[in-house]
Amino acid sequence: MSYQYKVFNKLPKAFLSVLLLSSFVLFACMQKKQPAKNPPGYDLSKPVKYALPSTLTEISGLAFYKGDSKWVYAQEDETGRVYTFDLKDIHLLDTKFAGKGDYEDIAITREQVVMLRSDGTLFVFPFAQLRNREASAVKTFVKLLPKGEYEGMHADEKTGLLYVLCKNCKADKKDKATSGYIFKLLSGGNVQQAGEFSVRVDTGKKKGRFMPSALAKNPRTGEWYILSSVNKLLVVADVNWQVKDTYSLNSSLFPQPEGIAFDKQNNLYISNEGGSGSGTILKFIFKK
Repeated sequence: MSYQYKVFNKLPKAFLSVLLLSSFVLFACMQKKQPAKNPPGYDLSKPVKYALPSTLTEISGLAFYKGDSKWVYAQEDETGRVYTFDLKDIHLLDTKFAGKGDYEDIAITREQVVMLRSDGTLFVFPFAQLRNREASAVKTFVKLLPKGEYEGMHADEKTGLLYVLCKNCKADKKDKATSGYIFKLLSGGNVQQAGEFSVRVDTGKKKGRFMPSALAKNPRTGEWYILSSVNKLLVVADVNWQVKDTYSLNSSLFPQPEGIAFDKQNNLYISNEGGSGSGTILKFIFKK
């Protein structure tokens, strides 16, 4: 029998109990989860939550006109309609722009509305036609993008540039990067290719490829906020698409995050498809 064991065995039982209890408390504290990370200025655990009507259960994108959050412009991924509504009084007005299809995102810039279908097809029509029941001057652009699945799009009002990010493209599987494409929105609603970019995101899983569902530019910092419903991640990248940080999304708040936008007060909005529940829009109020 070792000397250390003899000494330990002679210690008072009360002292041993205190020692064991202290060790247990210390271990429990070490196991306690660290507070969730948040992007600067936003608390992702404390949104203002808006439940949407059943028509928008499958909401897949949202946008504002010049950052004005008075009116929300959104679409769901089935019927080829844009819905206009006020979050304070959700009475839906709808404008048909195309037939049934898998529509994934909406962008508004330079007085034009741009709709993205999952196969990369773009639909462009004048913003003023959202006052009508049906848009009559829709331009359709096919095969501008390589074959793949697309869900994320952002339009820059200042430059007139349109950014489209691939969710699942064959070329990305080998390179382990996510491809993006830039277009210039010309007068009259025409679209011209203007460049490419890519973003590399480590999901923390060996077989977990990054699959983005939406993107938006933070108007205050110029950073890119990239959302992934599949990975339950919010990625923040700098102006050159270099990843600065990633933030895990709580699935109870973000069951299926598919849309993202900022208003001109720098508030952040994320929309969720409802699945078995109602679709939602979560507003995260910016705080310095």
